[in-house]
Amino acid sequence: MNSTEIVELRRVIGQMRHVVSNLRARYGDVAAVQRLANDVERMDIDATELVDLSTPRQREAPRLEREVVVVPDTPYDESLWKDADDEGLGGYRHRT
Repeated sequence: MNSTEIVELRRVIGQMRHVVSNLRARYGDVAAVQRLANDVERMDIDATELVDLSTPRQREAPRLEREVVVVPDTPYDESLWKDADDEGLGGYRHRT
């Protein structure tokens, strides 16, 4: 979208906002006027997104805080695995 189209779109949205304001003054805050006002607001939001898309900018990866977890190379304490079985694999020992 070039700048002429964006300027024209903004102008038309401004006119629509003015007309909806006049309708609100005439008919009050009825559901139909509320819906029209909502539609104009949505168009304004979409137009802003188009302006943002047409502005070239460099994308950056989001900055993430990372926690470093150190895993020791030493063997685990064997008592941690006392009476443990791998479910679904039949276990380490046969029960009789």
